[in-house]
Amino acid sequence: MDTGIKKRKNLNNHTKGILCIIAAAFGFSLMTMFVRMSGNLPTMQKAFFRNAVAGVVSVILLLRSKEGFHVKRENRKDIFFRCLFGTSGLIANFYAIDKLDIADANMLNKLSPFFAILISIPILKEKPDRRDLLATMVAFIGALFIIRPTANLRVVPALIGLYGGFGAGTAYVFVRRLGKKGEKTSVIVMCFSLFSCIVTAPFFLFDYHPMTWKQLLCLIVAGAAATLGQFGITTAYKYAPAKEISVFDYTQVIFAAIWGFLFFSEVPVAMSVIGYILIIGTAVIRWKRQTS
Repeated sequence: MDTGIKKRKNLNNHTKGILCIIAAAFGFSLMTMFVRMSGNLPTMQKAFFRNAVAGVVSVILLLRSKEGFHVKRENRKDIFFRCLFGTSGLIANFYAIDKLDIADANMLNKLSPFFAILISIPILKEKPDRRDLLATMVAFIGALFIIRPTANLRVVPALIGLYGGFGAGTAYVFVRRLGKKGEKTSVIVMCFSLFSCIVTAPFFLFDYHPMTWKQLLCLIVAGAAATLGQFGITTAYKYAPAKEISVFDYTQVIFAAIWGFLFFSEVPVAMSVIGYILIIGTAVIRWKRQTS
């Protein structure tokens, strides 16, 4: 009987993890939609508002938890690199959102797990097996279908979007190392949000573009949606291991494609669809192998 209860509890936690990560994907997809809806504003201005909202929420939650704010001395270097790569990746992703179809921008950002495989080699001393390396190669081939290297100017924002995936993947590796060292999630989130605000604030102040009430509302909602995504994905991995649920994070691309079609009349071209299939298909195969 105890075994049956334990199985039901594990199943319930697994379901909660899936629901949380889908909620996170939904939140991040809404973020990209409202960032695009905010119109012709500087990328740094959009990034500042996204992080300001998340920063306020994380500070409130940290104060309510009464845990106090303290970064362990041995973790400060890892915190810095998590913030550096996370912030630069976020800015690159926002730039790509403005210049590409939002589904393409989201998919390039979702290469982060494959970048994390490569970055884990020197940082975490984790050696991927041949199948992981093959999966990474196929995913990058999929990225080429989305980037479509030609002489046109579209390649530049696509490559910047690719860096967004690299920045996010590298940041996740440092988050994982911080987790192994026992650093609190709320502290990591707050450090990232405040660091991003500090980096983007000078650009925001000296290159400020007046906003309509609609643009301001879009950026506030984008920040709130990103906060849902950030805390949703953190909560998801508390309920279930990443290897069991991470594939559901790719629902973000599906949500983004829906928003792109409904609000911006964007229809992915055939080459992009091939790229989606290669990347998502590879992620699904890896997930099935890890959970079998």
